Amino acid sequence: MLNDLKILDTTLRDGEQTPGVLITSNEKLRIASKLDELGVDVIEAGSAITSKDEQKSIKTITENKLNAEICSFARPMKIDIDTALDCDVDSIHLVIPSSDLHIDYKLRKTREQVEEIAVNATEYAKSHGLIVELSTEDATRTGMDDLKHLYNQCIEVGADRLCACDTVGILTPERSYEFYKELAQLPQPLSVHCHNDFGLAVANTLAALNAGAQQAHVTINGLGERAGNASCEELVMAIESLYNIKTGIKTELFYEISQLVERISGVTLQSNKAIVGSNAFAHESGIHADGVLKKSETYEPIKPETVGHRRRFILGKHVGKHVIHEKIKETNTQVTDDELNRIFERVKSLSDMGKTVTDVDLQAITDDILNIDMEDSLVLQEYTTVSGNKVTPTASVKVNINNSERIEAGVGVGPVDAAIEAIRKTIKDTADITLEEYHVDAITGGTDALIDVLVKLKYNDKVITARSTEPDIIMASVEAYLKGVNKILTDEKRR
Repeated sequence: MLNDLKILDTTLRDGEQTPGVLITSNEKLRIASKLDELGVDVIEAGSAITSKDEQKSIKTITENKLNAEICSFARPMKIDIDTALDCDVDSIHLVIPSSDLHIDYKLRKTREQVEEIAVNATEYAKSHGLIVELSTEDATRTGMDDLKHLYNQCIEVGADRLCACDTVGILTPERSYEFYKELAQLPQPLSVHCHNDFGLAVANTLAALNAGAQQAHVTINGLGERAGNASCEELVMAIESLYNIKTGIKTELFYEISQLVERISGVTLQSNKAIVGSNAFAHESGIHADGVLKKSETYEPIKPETVGHRRRFILGKHVGKHVIHEKIKETNTQVTDDELNRIFERVKSLSDMGKTVTDVDLQAITDDILNIDMEDSLVLQEYTTVSGNKVTPTASVKVNINNSERIEAGVGVGPVDAAIEAIRKTIKDTADITLEEYHVDAITGGTDALIDVLVKLKYNDKVITARSTEPDIIMASVEAYLKGVNKILTDEKRR
């Protein structure tokens, strides 16, 4: 049923159950708003019964009148349903254990008792105007006859959707197809909810959808308990690219929302994570990089911009000369074949020593080969910043520009922004330089960590990169900015 696919995103519920993850009310709203913009059909905003703060979070989301259906997880208990109702949700994800294992050992009830509980809860929720998605926990270890009997009883009292959960991820794609094909014969729409314990969540979800399931439960970045859930971005891109079926999802937002969820959750993505990992569109091999430069399809199944990502070329031991030349050209620097060969050999030599050559390194190598000596046209003499929770961040700087002293002040959203604004003012009559990119990393641990700042500056059509490493983030930022400005001013003098 890939053509009629609906997406239920459970990042804010199942995703938050990732060990160590806690998402605040404001953060949940940011993610929910981005999920709504992405175009998912249902947002499982949390489990209302969890806490007062969880209720506040869900209520905040429902008050924002998003386009998506807003859902709360609920046990088959009146208190859970009432709490969800108080949050003004559109639907509940009503979850009941269905396997003998769960019924005997977790609930310590009979199957008949569990079925009665499920029916009563469904009937109560429907009588209060909720859309009910009845979800059977550990469904894939439940006898098919028992499963169907439970579903049919709840359908009779109004269950709107059915969901079968592969709670511990034991399906294979073949078994998933057969399992969901049988359940798809029931009269209500069927959802698939797969966990990734064996790395098969997306494959099993695809098989279920091909078998007749109409809705997929997913999370951004595959967040979830243990090994996580089916990844939203992987599933959608597989459907769009491998099955050539449009889902209605704004795929160009995937990288943005992936980064948002990564920052908020604190769960760092593996670099080779499909679709949204930092290396998903990164190339080092000279053969691969050369092929991509000539025709991206040679070594990329989709274009990075399709998911809002970007292509990167890594200057490591496998890099080719063509890539190095292209990166040099990005800085509007012209080199001869001989100069390029020398630059290439220098890069390879550094790579053989175990170093990944950065853009800044390449620029320094190029300058050295071309006998370009930097001149500090702009010299920082002193700077002062003032910041606080009730103070507008302000900075003052004294600089020497071509032997002429200038003093300026600037304000910003923070002390770094204020300091760079103050420096920008000192050179506004000399050169209109734009800060295109700013990136900061802590390269050691602790509160006294060394801070690595990288900036990209643009002047006319020229873009240059500069970097500085200092214990102080403001100083590192100022120095990186100054290095970039001096590079631009030096180049302009030599024109």
